[in-house]
Amino acid sequence: MYVVCKEHLELAIETFVDEYEDAPDVVDLKDTEFSDWDPPVQCAHCEQAGKFLVV
Repeated sequence: MYVVCKEHLELAIETFVDEYEDAPDVVDLKDTEFSDWDPPVQCAHCEQAGKFLVV
């Protein structure tokens, strides 16, 4: 599971496919709320805001 900015979305998808050999689901964090989990504020690869959840 990765929280990433738009710039690193493709990298996160490639990493997920390499690791799990399956296509991930991509969730837009601005359209989704989680009751028991607060997503990280910044991208896993840089200092930008995390916009997508790759899971």
